[in-house]
Amino acid sequence: MQRLIEGFKKFREGEYPERIPLFQDLATKQEPGTLFVTCSDSRVVPEFITQSEPGDMFVIRNAGNIIPSFGLHHGGVSATVEYAVAVLGVADIVVCGHSDCGAMTAIASGADLSTLPAVSSWLHHADAAKAINDAHSHSCKSGKVAGMVRENVIAQLANLRTHPSVALALSEGRVRLHGWVYDIGEGSIVTYDASSGRFIDLVEYPETNATDLALAS
Repeated sequence: MQRLIEGFKKFREGEYPERIPLFQDLATKQEPGTLFVTCSDSRVVPEFITQSEPGDMFVIRNAGNIIPSFGLHHGGVSATVEYAVAVLGVADIVVCGHSDCGAMTAIASGADLSTLPAVSSWLHHADAAKAINDAHSHSCKSGKVAGMVRENVIAQLANLRTHPSVALALSEGRVRLHGWVYDIGEGSIVTYDASSGRFIDLVEYPETNATDLALAS
């Protein structure tokens, strides 16, 4: 805790005074261009790996970067997606998985989650990804986990399309969907290319080819 307090002191005495105009502007409004959905994993810091400024991204974090399909029971993820798209008008939505994901490892390995009923129930939102990943052959455990991470990103992009606010924005060309996988050890990101069904190095991927599942389906 002391480290957090010292970090705030450093921010308050250093970063904040140098950027007062920015924070004063953000004090009464926000206009993020991107909704960024990623895992709660402490090693994944969206603002850090994208070098984003305060106010640039509206962020959802949960175990496994999961977006439940739209249904009768609306949870916090559904509400946040709806607000980001319908009210804030984000132009891009990124679903970002990552290497060595504990949630995806548990699914891929068939871990016993009987003592974690909430986690077990939550991870069922990745059942479609598990079914596809299990149908593929994997040479090793790490390969199966990596496959699960990627299939889950694709599945959550599909789930996004079931949300009315997203479906409408896609039909009107107001939003683009992107599927990323961040490699913690390598410091690299691959992005899903719907036209080829492959993940491609983000740095080499043309910006204009943003994944749009409305057009790819």
